[in-house]
Amino acid sequence: MKRIFCFIALLFPLAVVMPLHAQTAEAKPAEVSEAKNKVDINTADAATLALALDGIGMVKAQEIVAYREEHGEFKSIEQLTEVKGIGAATIARNRDKIIVATTSQ
Repeated sequence: MKRIFCFIALLFPLAVVMPLHAQTAEAKPAEVSEAKNKVDINTADAATLALALDGIGMVKAQEIVAYREEHGEFKSIEQLTEVKGIGAATIARNRDKIIVATTSQ
């Protein structure tokens, strides 16, 4: 009986930790570069933008996507200031997380 109790006591932490590890090991969206952990503001969807950028929630991320769809690709990171509610401070805070890749030629 003591052996069974010890066996269960040893397995219990594994039963608790393994599901938690599986949740954190999920794949990131394709728009976020694995190597540099940067997000392309010309291809990322709203959910990706909201997750990757500080101070950008889902509503503001949707506005970024809407602006991009209406005006075309961003030419620079600074062009984000043309989206209502995004200022220089938000850009400065996220500069190392953003890339601007052009998809059209």
